[in-house]
Amino acid sequence: MHNILLGEEFWHLFPDDHKYLTFLKKVFRHEFRKNGFRRISTAMKYNKVLRENSELGIMKAYIDNNVVEEIQPVYFYYMSRFFPKWSEEIRIWAEILWENDPILDAILIYITYWVLTKVWLWEEFSIRINSSGVEKERLKYSEELFNFYSDKKHLLTPESLELLDTNPMLILSSVDEDEQILSKNAPVMTKFLKKDSKAHYAKFKEYLDLLEVPYTEDNTLIAPNEYCTHNIWEFRHSETNNLISSGFRYNTLWTQLWSPKEVPAVWFHTKVEYVISLLREKNIKIKNKDSIDLFFVQLWDDAKKVVLPISLKAREAGINTVVSLGTPSMKEQILKANRSGAKYIVIVWFMEAKNGIFQVRNVEAGTQEEIKKEDLIDYVIDKIWKDSLDFYCPARDLLTE
Repeated sequence: MHNILLGEEFWHLFPDDHKYLTFLKKVFRHEFRKNGFRRISTAMKYNKVLRENSELGIMKAYIDNNVVEEIQPVYFYYMSRFFPKWSEEIRIWAEILWENDPILDAILIYITYWVLTKVWLWEEFSIRINSSGVEKERLKYSEELFNFYSDKKHLLTPESLELLDTNPMLILSSVDEDEQILSKNAPVMTKFLKKDSKAHYAKFKEYLDLLEVPYTEDNTLIAPNEYCTHNIWEFRHSETNNLISSGFRYNTLWTQLWSPKEVPAVWFHTKVEYVISLLREKNIKIKNKDSIDLFFVQLWDDAKKVVLPISLKAREAGINTVVSLGTPSMKEQILKANRSGAKYIVIVWFMEAKNGIFQVRNVEAGTQEEIKKEDLIDYVIDKIWKDSLDFYCPARDLLTE
């Protein structure tokens, strides 16, 4: 599904992978629409930093295009490739802008929880939450952590010793076993929350309980960016602890970048390629909606000239039809037909094209009949039943006034 190149991870999605990707997009998109989200794509003119931090890109698009003048809050979702630190991810994410109510944070968690549960991954993840407070509270907390770790320097790794002087909160997320043990006895962020932050976090948990979302409070869960405020959360794999999805509130992002005025916002993202890998590991299949009723195998120009027109008429009649083109070998064409899962395979050689009598193979029954060209469409419709005909055309969604 993916390959590793020079230590950098890049993803190639082949047709079978896209079945899962399309499926997950549909499930998320359905849930987003039910909750009032609309899709957005940000302009490529934004610099590399914005494209590496999706929340920055959407925030800038929001401000630059005066979306602030619309009725607030606004609900956006985004589905695209994402390029964090010399790697590549396929992400689905959503943001709610211009509202500080913690019920919105809970709703974003609920959407992810609902989707992962509905796609049969309910036993594969756990949800961790914490509060990152506001800047003043984090500064006080960092001072307390510095004091806590200062007399334990002999137990810290060289990397953590550097963090002690720059951002001691990051030590809490260490993967070193000794430092993980230390973190269990370290001061906790929630003890440094003032009245407003306490109330915000309490309401956040209250709404999660109301939505019946299971979660664990994790004092070692820290804000990934300095502009984070209040609630943060992660979905992690129950066994490997790999990250599946994460989110946070970031009310101060705009003040740190471009303006003295805060724009309250909350965001989450899901690593789609990892969810696809979990579905594959559990051997969960995706229903194939592109079932093929009729597959034409043809050889030589005379056969092509006969097959192309009748294949178009078959499609107009609602029969899902595929023609093997550009493959000169009859053997390879038949292999393609068998792999396609087609119900009926029509084989047209020079003689069939000349006399108008086709060899029609019933794949499931393993039988073969001779059918006149003018009777073929009615023959297939009779075999597959009229209820199976497909007349869907996306162009019919167009409206005129």
